Amino acid sequence: MKAIFCVVPLLALIQACITLPETGQSALLLTSEAQEIQMGSEGYQEVLKKSKLSKDARLNAILQRVGHKVAVQAQQPQYKWEFALIESKEMNAWCMPGGKVAFYTGILPKLQNEAAMAAVMGHEVAHAVLRHSGQRISQSMIVGLGLGVAQLSMANSQYKDQLLGMLGAGATVGVILPFSRGHESEADTVGLKYMAKAGYDPQEAVRFWQRFKSEGAPPEFLSTHPSGDTRIQELTQKMPSALALYQAAPVKMGLGDKF
Repeated sequence: MKAIFCVVPLLALIQACITLPETGQSALLLTSEAQEIQMGSEGYQEVLKKSKLSKDARLNAILQRVGHKVAVQAQQPQYKWEFALIESKEMNAWCMPGGKVAFYTGILPKLQNEAAMAAVMGHEVAHAVLRHSGQRISQSMIVGLGLGVAQLSMANSQYKDQLLGMLGAGATVGVILPFSRGHESEADTVGLKYMAKAGYDPQEAVRFWQRFKSEGAPPEFLSTHPSGDTRIQELTQKMPSALALYQAAPVKMGLGDKF
């Protein structure tokens, strides 16, 4: 009976593996893209209802221009791209599944220009294209299943609580956080490609991270994001191919408008 319970989920996991666009890598997804898009749309509307949207016409026009120029490079016609500028001191930007993007005004001083916005926009668009949200949901489901099986197997152990606590911490540091950091690096790489093809100088991505990297950040192995120095190093390594794409772009925006 135990063997049956193990084999059935394993077969389901094998069937759930797909090949991702841009990277060509296999990924485990237990959610459909339609489900992810629906969740993204609902989540986006919920955020907008609770947020104060910027009425700055110039900044909104820049955001729309950068968003559409970058998003078209993703070649995802099924996505209904939207771009919102939210009034907040938070230095952040994100993209929901299905192409719902938000930038917070708090990040604009670090961006300084269109090209840096394109770097962040490319990164967020790449998250959506690579279905990172769906992958993280799927991973959480699998980790939860694994811990549930472990709990059943330790039902008679006097050390059950301590062992489960250790397993939970190990899953977080050993699996979940590196998984998230890997997604961030993937989004950086693909986003750099998108911004360059859109005609924005990809070298500004490195300069942005030099401005943005924070002091006193937690150790990288305990963080969901790579350190600023790691990102700069990886982007620099990818720069020759990004510059080639930029040179081939039919319209070059350079750094674009300043904020």
